[in-house]
Amino acid sequence: MDRIAADRHLRPAVPAVLDVGFMSICCILLSPVILTGLIAGLAMAAIAAVTVAAAYASHVRLQREQALFHARLVADVAQKVLLRPMPRRVGGVEVESLYLAAQAQARIGGDFYEAADTPYGVRLLIGDVRGKGLSAVGTASAVVNSFREAAYDEPDLGGIARRLETSITRHNAAFPAQDPPECFAIALLAEIPNSGDLIRILNCGHPPPLLLHRGEIRALEPTAPSPPLNLAALIGDHYSVDAVAFACGDQLLFYTDGVTEARNRTGEFFPLRDWMRQQTPTPPRELLDRLHRDLLRHSSGGLNDDIAALAVRSASQAAKNSAGPA
Repeated sequence: MDRIAADRHLRPAVPAVLDVGFMSICCILLSPVILTGLIAGLAMAAIAAVTVAAAYASHVRLQREQALFHARLVADVAQKVLLRPMPRRVGGVEVESLYLAAQAQARIGGDFYEAADTPYGVRLLIGDVRGKGLSAVGTASAVVNSFREAAYDEPDLGGIARRLETSITRHNAAFPAQDPPECFAIALLAEIPNSGDLIRILNCGHPPPLLLHRGEIRALEPTAPSPPLNLAALIGDHYSVDAVAFACGDQLLFYTDGVTEARNRTGEFFPLRDWMRQQTPTPPRELLDRLHRDLLRHSSGGLNDDIAALAVRSASQAAKNSAGPA
């Protein structure tokens, strides 16, 4: 439907130019008193030449706009495959997502996220490919697709990380980048079991998530480092998983480094932790809407990097809030 509407909007451009030229020539022919003889001939020739040139320029512009429109359709489809719309509730938790492209015309990039309701609980992924362009999109797609399978098969987060490592290594071998050492991804895996008020986190070089508990902010730094994806062969494949209490009413914010590296006009970074401290308990969608608004305000709309974020809250607390006071 969007394609048909666009074609209808763009199609009349060339005929409109020809109509204007034709009407101009008719005006000259109907005004013999003012323009006669050689002057009238020169005027009509000039108008005809300008009309043909304008019609050709309009035709070229129309072709370019149609090509751009079709490319955007393809990009939109690719984004929906890579970053599928996330349901508001996954298993026993509320999960909302945010994605902002650094370039206004961009649809997809190297940031990625995913959530899955598995037999082991709700499992989450967020990360950022080190690289730009189509190669980064391809690498991100390989990681996300691997997670969508491994999240249901592997009994622990370490097994998922090894599957992602294998997938990104195979992808980069099949599609080698110009600078292979730079083609890696930082990522964070999380698991919220079906039973128990805790969350398990495996951090592969990713910015630590922020936990909001009773007005206090805590950055969940890993107790031991785990290798970024595609670097395990260089620094070892030891993966460390941390378990943290996750009580009803607690809020978790996962984010890529584009959030903390957003700068204002004076070069100051976005103060995410201070911003988080000022937030009151709120549904995940509202929290991310506030983050979106304040990031654009801080950076004056000029983001330097792609941004992805996930907000997570226990569904039991959401049910209490929706029920309202007794």
